[in-house]
Amino acid sequence: MSSMELSLLIFPSILAMIFLHFLFKKKKPTLNLPPGQMGFPLIGETFGYLKPCSATTMGDFMDQHILRYGKVYRSNLFGEPTIVSADASLNRFILQNEGRLFECSYPSSIGGILGKWSMLVQVGDMHRHMRMISLNFLNHGRLRTRLLREVEKHTRFVLDSWKENCSFSAQDEAKKFTFNLMANHIMSLEAGEAETEKLKREYITFMKGVVSAAPFNLPGTAYRRALKSRSTILKFIEGKMRERRMKINRHDRGCLNTEEAEDKEEEEDLLGWVLKHSSLSTEQILDLILSLLFAGHETSSVAIALAIYFLQDSPLALQQLREEHLAIAREKQQSGETELNWNDYKKMDFTQCVISETLRLGCVVRFLHRKALQHVRYNGYEIPRGWKILPVIAAVHLDPSNFEQPLLFNPWRWQQQQQQNQEQHQQQQRI
Repeated sequence: MSSMELSLLIFPSILAMIFLHFLFKKKKPTLNLPPGQMGFPLIGETFGYLKPCSATTMGDFMDQHILRYGKVYRSNLFGEPTIVSADASLNRFILQNEGRLFECSYPSSIGGILGKWSMLVQVGDMHRHMRMISLNFLNHGRLRTRLLREVEKHTRFVLDSWKENCSFSAQDEAKKFTFNLMANHIMSLEAGEAETEKLKREYITFMKGVVSAAPFNLPGTAYRRALKSRSTILKFIEGKMRERRMKINRHDRGCLNTEEAEDKEEEEDLLGWVLKHSSLSTEQILDLILSLLFAGHETSSVAIALAIYFLQDSPLALQQLREEHLAIAREKQQSGETELNWNDYKKMDFTQCVISETLRLGCVVRFLHRKALQHVRYNGYEIPRGWKILPVIAAVHLDPSNFEQPLLFNPWRWQQQQQQNQEQHQQQQRI
């Protein structure tokens, strides 16, 4: 059979197969995705989304996209197809279904710098296990006894370092305070000591890489320098772990000297607690400690700096805050007490209002990283399985439908909320 004859026989068969394929092929249903655009290949709209903006705004990117597409829209962020939610009800739905319909899903660059065992990266049973370790350590009794005392101690350390009529950066001083507090709380490091100051310098370099808008492991980048500092920090923590384990072994053999036997502070910090009460590996403990140092330091220091920033433009709030603390100080003086205690803390009602309003207006945590575990339908829109979804907390906090005059620093709004909660609680008790 000639090649021409073979072609004449095969060609009609191929045409028939193609025709039948398209004839019987079922049309895939189209997804009703939220409106939006995917931006450039690979990077999508990531750089526009991460463009720095004022703490009290959502930024031009979010404002323009919400105006154009609504409070829920699709995009391509951090290299993945993403649903962005500025809708309070959808955000609540996402957080209420954590572990069932959605799970944490941070970019790989975060895992690369915080560690694969970081609580920000882990999901499922291991995340819950590490979270329980942290919560068990920070129990109510410890908060009432040791932590409150540590906060006062490190506050005084920072205040005493200020010279009369000097100027200072509120952000830098807040970071100094929170780092010293967390370093002492986690590893019993003393503020001002050489090893603490050295660790602080490495941590500053580390943080610049964590928050870098371009997390590329290339020479000269902040991310590359952060990875180097991470290695230095972990070696420091691992050295502390070896010292503790040797001390625990000597304790079990009854070989501690008098000074070591009397030193109870190390037994009460996070490192000592984890070594005694968990079965985590060395690598897991290192990542846990680094992630807690990161979480406790960054959010707290930003909140403190923002509170100072907001209070300078709100003299009435500053005056009421000062009066509340002076009243507590007078009571302490009359009773002959010097240190703050839990009862003093519970009297700081307006202080709590200032903190709540700072967290709302300052948007300390602007958005969260989540991923859909299965196909989800919500209010007519569909969220495909495997897609990222970012609940934007800042958008909810600054929405006038959720808060009256949302751009106004108004701590008294939380007093009204406290009163409503108390009234609801009293009504439930009557029922």
